[in-house]
Amino acid sequence: MTSAPDVGNRLYFGDNLDILRQYVADETVDLIYLDPPFNSNATYNVLFRERSGEESAAQITAFEDTWHWGWESETAFQDVVTRGPDKVGSLLAALRQFLGQNDMMAYLTMMAQRMIELHRVLKPTGSIYLHCDPTASHYLKLLMDAVFGAGNFRSEIIWKRTTAHNDGAQGRRQHGRVHDVILFYSKSDQWAWNNTFTDYEPEYVARFSLIEPETNRRYTLDNLTGPGGASKGNPQYEVLGVTRYWRYSEERMRQLVAAGRVVQSRPGAVPRYKRYLDEMPGLPLQDFWADIPPINSQARERLGYPTQKPEALLERIINASSNEGDVVLDPFCGCGTATVAAERLNRRWIGIDITHLAITLVRHRLHDSFGDALRPYEIVGQPTDSGSAAALAEQDRYQFEWWALGLVDARPANDRRRGADAGVDGYINFFDDNSGRPKRIIAQVKSGHVNRGMIATLKGDMEREKAELGVFITLQQPTEPMRQEALSAGIYTPEHFPDQQHPRVQILTIDELLAGQTVSYPRGGAPATFRQAPRRRRSQGQQSTLV
Repeated sequence: MTSAPDVGNRLYFGDNLDILRQYVADETVDLIYLDPPFNSNATYNVLFRERSGEESAAQITAFEDTWHWGWESETAFQDVVTRGPDKVGSLLAALRQFLGQNDMMAYLTMMAQRMIELHRVLKPTGSIYLHCDPTASHYLKLLMDAVFGAGNFRSEIIWKRTTAHNDGAQGRRQHGRVHDVILFYSKSDQWAWNNTFTDYEPEYVARFSLIEPETNRRYTLDNLTGPGGASKGNPQYEVLGVTRYWRYSEERMRQLVAAGRVVQSRPGAVPRYKRYLDEMPGLPLQDFWADIPPINSQARERLGYPTQKPEALLERIINASSNEGDVVLDPFCGCGTATVAAERLNRRWIGIDITHLAITLVRHRLHDSFGDALRPYEIVGQPTDSGSAAALAEQDRYQFEWWALGLVDARPANDRRRGADAGVDGYINFFDDNSGRPKRIIAQVKSGHVNRGMIATLKGDMEREKAELGVFITLQQPTEPMRQEALSAGIYTPEHFPDQQHPRVQILTIDELLAGQTVSYPRGGAPATFRQAPRRRRSQGQQSTLV
């Protein structure tokens, strides 16, 4: 593990277990939020099925292989049991005896390794929020008890993530699933905390039905007498001609009378306290959150990422459990909701993801959200020269393809891990007229040997896809016949920008892209390749207390 503290702001590409061990020092993180990938769409019958083979099935996404028991899971299990904390190893061994060697056990083993590292990097005053669904939350709670200590469990938060389902109409004999679980733990008994308040229920607000004529402020009248009388230590004295046991000292009561906060409706009536609605902070936040809606198809912040969470959800967590300047870590950062929320709330941040596609999406989202106000940050783990790019291509050609497409701000065409290459690796959309319809650039990425025929194929793909331009990204240097074939495609001149001329087919090497060269295309309007995140402003924060 590293000995130098990592204080953000950084995006890391790679396996978060390796990144945590290599880059993040002990006790340098104030708050951790993680929403680890999990195959929630799988049924229990499939999820808990025993797997007899040692080899995993073909994978689609980066973390799917960790959901299947195999050699990698066995190695991780032995690592935790032999080298990890005793309680964690004992729990994992017991779970294996109970669950067997199945997908759930593989998932818990993967999480155990990472939880141990997350505990290491968290400050003594830090907190961790684990976002999961009811399929695995009960097992994950046991795991977090073992890693962080059962005494440091703070809350099991229920987030209502969707509206009611009519599951019965579709033949499902069970209650509708409408919530996620967020497990909240601290590292010690001294953790940072900001009180959070929500709006009162309408029924409570309706109690403030009286209006002060001079100020038009709404108020209600509350009891001033001390519950329990003398047995609870309440003082007895006279107020406005009425003697009772009161909840305030005699001196404090005189101050309230002088301030006009004590009201007597008629002589001899028991005085009452005037409580203004606008002085009430709100309802203290409970562990059932139904006031933050999920990302729907019409939401402005929707980016199309399948597991995207609302920014309001992350802002609530970050506000409650950290201060400005603190470090927020998301080891499964996905589309970057936690990093964007941390940036807006003036926290430092660390995001980790194992796909270049996610890193590219986070980068776009940060720049779209904050523009010139975005604080400097670093991306660690991506290739910086053709040598490291070649190494990535040899290790995983899909990750190389996604990374290369990110260099030209192109979106991948699809995930072809289950099928053959369809010829188009990515696309860029752009506007150059007032029709409201985007024009298209198609992109092809090659890491191996290249030849003239590939450019001819790209031209044919452009015609089939009705694309105005085509870009050929290559790790190898193009040949002269390739350049001549590209030139034969001609020039694209947009009707509304006649002074612009763009080669219809462009060949760009990885070296050229890393040096700053990019695709030439009309930039008269906003690009339309990635869904644009709404612009955000920084907020004024508050300091928390240690509980």
